[in-house]
Amino acid sequence: MGTRALLAGTAALTAGLLTAGAGVTVASVNAPDVRVREGICTVPPARKALASKLSGGIKDALRGRSGHHAVTVYDTVTKVSCYIDSSRHFDSASVVKAIILAALLRWHQETGRPLSATEKERARLMITQSDNAAATALWDEVGMSRLRHFLDLAKMGQTQLGQHGYWGLTQITAHDEMLLLELLATANPVLTASSRSYELGLMARVISGQRWGTPAGAPAGITVHVKNGWLPDDTGWHINSIGAFTGKNKDYLIAVLTDDDPSELYGINTIERVARQVHGDLKAVSSAATEALAASPAAPAPAAPSPAALAR
Repeated sequence: MGTRALLAGTAALTAGLLTAGAGVTVASVNAPDVRVREGICTVPPARKALASKLSGGIKDALRGRSGHHAVTVYDTVTKVSCYIDSSRHFDSASVVKAIILAALLRWHQETGRPLSATEKERARLMITQSDNAAATALWDEVGMSRLRHFLDLAKMGQTQLGQHGYWGLTQITAHDEMLLLELLATANPVLTASSRSYELGLMARVISGQRWGTPAGAPAGITVHVKNGWLPDDTGWHINSIGAFTGKNKDYLIAVLTDDDPSELYGINTIERVARQVHGDLKAVSSAATEALAASPAAPAPAAPSPAALAR
């Protein structure tokens, strides 16, 4: 247990930013929330072809891969969501660091106190470099009761906090990791806009050596927010990656968790096979929409206001 716990801290994870409501029209907001299932995905009927493509692609990416895998995907623009084994538990490794920071930020919201200089430095090291000492210090400072309080508020009921200080052995699910990403990415009563922006800003600054996993295949020009985790034990490697991707009419979230991988690189490759499929399919949808818009007749430009109108 001691060796496993020591290794539990050697993980890195990064997640991303999502802009609430991007690409949503008034008509879509007022329309009934009718969804259909296509394979492992659900989607509004008009996007059934996308759901079918994503479903088949994700399953193909995982076909024949060793170990266990869980996947959740959500795109706020097309409203497609996909999931595989989303309630299965995995050792978190450093993915839990995103939870630690979110709980710290929620605590400070409740007290009304800003983060101290020390807390800010530890948060920076914990997220951007996956520093284990910083994570342990913040885990201890926030404490189990406040960590559980945050999970309760976040409705992350499947997450089981690591015991006896072993934060890297927190049990997470792809379902709850998607809930966390959505809390960070969209307006909600749990985390303020300032808190969400702070954490996502750090996740966008993760060092280059730890930006593997869900960012693989992300289109150029979009903002990538990621947090990764990796942990070896007697069963193999636990490799996890969560990310959010925004910009250029793209706003989507990806969580991929794995265990029993024969090597660290093998687990990373499994996650990146899924990520490339998701990025490619969603990029194709965005490109098609852009081409359709360019081919449609342009709306007449509004008349410029007269000097008299401006003077009123």
